[in-house]
Amino acid sequence: MNINSIPQIKHIDSGNFFVLAGPCAIEGEEMAMRIAEKLVSITDKLEIPYVFKGSFKKANRSRIDSFSGIGDEKALKILRKVSETFHIPTVTDIHTNEDAAMAAEYVDVLQIPAFLVRQTDLVVAAAATGKVVNLKKGQFMSPESMKHAVQKVLDCQNENVMVTDRGTMFGYQDMIVDFRGIPTMQHYATTVLDVTHSLQQPNQTAGVTGGRPDMIETIAKAGIAVGVDGIFIETHFDPAHAKSDGANMLHLDYFEGLMTRLVAIRKTINQF
Repeated sequence: MNINSIPQIKHIDSGNFFVLAGPCAIEGEEMAMRIAEKLVSITDKLEIPYVFKGSFKKANRSRIDSFSGIGDEKALKILRKVSETFHIPTVTDIHTNEDAAMAAEYVDVLQIPAFLVRQTDLVVAAAATGKVVNLKKGQFMSPESMKHAVQKVLDCQNENVMVTDRGTMFGYQDMIVDFRGIPTMQHYATTVLDVTHSLQQPNQTAGVTGGRPDMIETIAKAGIAVGVDGIFIETHFDPAHAKSDGANMLHLDYFEGLMTRLVAIRKTINQF
């Protein structure tokens, strides 16, 4: 996939990596617009191609009382408003075959969650919309096995596919990133590194996922150094009170500094 396959994406000739960033979940219009405005300002300043990320619902929850969304159509309309207001593309997760056609009416990129990436019917439903499809590597899968998920999209006559590494399960409650997987998966498709989900510590006894946000910069720098095409980061102006994945999100105040340092690394890499 060429990055310019994503509608409305800007700064494609800057030589920078691209970024998928935003809150884990759409909690409301005000928060989504506030985060998007800040991220658009930063990525425009640094000439980073940018896609706003927000889940319209959260289907994979540890507990039945965990936040799952504000309503499908309501959240999707907020994603559309973000796109129309700031003239940027958007990406959201889908979880069922029916989600694919519905979400495709509102967003530019359909994301297949890592736990669902082997579900053929779901991948085919996403590909059939003609939208860009972002396949998250299963925590339980090798980088090499992602070629089959990519091929499913290609077999649907949709060449707009990318893959995202979000870490691999290490024991019961931790994730690791094997950076050898990035060049491996780049043989199959444009490859993104999901920095924040790679730092999750799932299956905690409290039923709420933990994380290591102190390691976000370390993992992001390493990804850029090995030449990843894009970076995925969840961010919020108040992670401690975010309704989903707050434990591993980047505080919005730190986003510009991190991106500035990553751009400097990419510029250095591009010289060689």
